[in-house]
Amino acid sequence: MATVELTTANFDEVTEQPGIVLVDFWADWCGPCKRFAPVYERSSDKHQDIVFGKVDTEAQQDIAAKFDIRSIPTIMAIRDGVIVFAQPGALPESALESLIEQVQALDMDDVRKQLAEHSH
Repeated sequence: MATVELTTANFDEVTEQPGIVLVDFWADWCGPCKRFAPVYERSSDKHQDIVFGKVDTEAQQDIAAKFDIRSIPTIMAIRDGVIVFAQPGALPESALESLIEQVQALDMDDVRKQLAEHSH
């Protein structure tokens, strides 16, 4: 599956769906972002069941500000509408695959329980 361009118009709709959404925050002028792009694309081809989104931080400054993105590339993993991972830095392919496996293995009932405990 090709990557999906995320904008203020579709970000919430895409990221609040059941399942896994990976988000790559990037910009055209960013060298590490350009080097990471082919890794991200290859992974999107391997994992048809995951939505691979990209946010151009120059064009979508509101989204970047909402998530306090200060360094790019930043990778965010969202599962069932819950942000379960966010970290700046281009990941090597093996680390991206490991991240995907970890997100797939999460017990979302447990994650929601932990979030509820921390919000009190």
